[in-house]
Amino acid sequence: MTFEYPQEVSTDYEKLLETEETEIAYDVIIFAGENENLKEIHAHSLILCTRSQYFCAAFYNDWVEKKDGKFILKKPNISSELFEIILRFIYCGKVDFTDVQGPKILELLMAVDELNIQKLISCIQKHLIKNQYEFLQQNIVEILQRVYQNGLFSYLLIFCLEKVDMIINSDKFISLEAPLLEFLLKQDDLDLDEIEIWNGLIKWGLAQEQELNNKDVSKWDQEEFKIFESILHNFIPLIRFYEISSEDYINRVKPYEEVLSKELRDEILKFHLVPGWKPPLNLLPRRSIDSVLINRKHVALFADWIDRNDEDINDTKVPYKFILLYRASRDGNTNAAFHEKCDNKRATITVVKIKDSEQIVGGYNPLEWDSSGSYKSTKDSFIFLLTDRMNVQTANVSYSNGGTYSIVCNSYCGPLFGYNDLFVNSGIWYSNPVMKCGQYSYPYLVGMPSGRFNIDDYEVFQVIKKPLNQNSC
Repeated sequence: MTFEYPQEVSTDYEKLLETEETEIAYDVIIFAGENENLKEIHAHSLILCTRSQYFCAAFYNDWVEKKDGKFILKKPNISSELFEIILRFIYCGKVDFTDVQGPKILELLMAVDELNIQKLISCIQKHLIKNQYEFLQQNIVEILQRVYQNGLFSYLLIFCLEKVDMIINSDKFISLEAPLLEFLLKQDDLDLDEIEIWNGLIKWGLAQEQELNNKDVSKWDQEEFKIFESILHNFIPLIRFYEISSEDYINRVKPYEEVLSKELRDEILKFHLVPGWKPPLNLLPRRSIDSVLINRKHVALFADWIDRNDEDINDTKVPYKFILLYRASRDGNTNAAFHEKCDNKRATITVVKIKDSEQIVGGYNPLEWDSSGSYKSTKDSFIFLLTDRMNVQTANVSYSNGGTYSIVCNSYCGPLFGYNDLFVNSGIWYSNPVMKCGQYSYPYLVGMPSGRFNIDDYEVFQVIKKPLNQNSC
């Protein structure tokens, strides 16, 4: 039989850290801070080496001075306040952020990184994201500049990339160094419309050459366009021009299109004017959700419904990926096309735009579609309605009652929710709920079309849980 008392051990080591009794020998003297803030801190090399590879390497590779049997470690760049927090974690595994606010916590993170205490690196990042949200928002550009090249700062980096709209709209965006801007533009999953990225790039480019910034682009000569092209040269290939609408291209891109190659301009023109013309095969992937019906606000809403989350919608922390499997207008509006693209793909969400309106309806299947002729019971499926897809406040959702017909899988129709609550057959959509065993499969949604209705298009997305977990240290 084994007995464990980890809390008792932790408490005893904490006492060792705090004791002032001279008979308990210390062999490390740390001078933390500098000038009037310099403080002498005592510690024990055996404990430091056991808990940190940095200290082990420092003490046994002559990185530090040794005098009268004691290691002398000087850290003027780390305040005594922060060093004491680090030592408490090393000695007893405790860290208290109560009196440490945003800027100090960021300093602590850099100090912990220097001392290579990886467990604490993760914990501090998670604390910042969870409890110092306003500080991160206000300083997001500076934080991105400090974390993007350090692989250990992955949580903060992901946070910054999810807030890319704040970065581009910040007054400090124009101060980004070129390699960091290039790093940003290379990301394939930025939740931002491509025209906004283009606008940000133009703003950044103009800030690099003040003479251009002070002159209306309509009055530039060839030499000035040449200068601007040299500034943007490395970034132009990273812009997804085919994701920019023709209207935005005319209004926002065309004034600067002299910086684009003639070949690229010709391809963009063909894309917008020649029916059926496809761009070259070496296209960059879309940055945002691949959809003609919904945007990232809808994705955040769907994610909240999937998790039954009643909090306010946050479109920058969606815990799922939504991957387009099927689009009726692209893949064929048939039952066979749907099953070919969507069967056996696990959880999916279907989005349907009602013809000549801004209304969308749809449903979530947490299981999977197949052609087996089977009925599937679940309480996690739902159907939904937005009376105005441009306003998520008009949304309403109805969860399955958990009956036999929550999800119906048949080759003779496409997605079928409930006992005819919402389904498509041979390209025609219907909503004809039938009561079974004294109840409908889904509670009634006010505003849901009744009977047969026509649509403009519908899409099906695979829903995959993101692996990253930032909820605990």
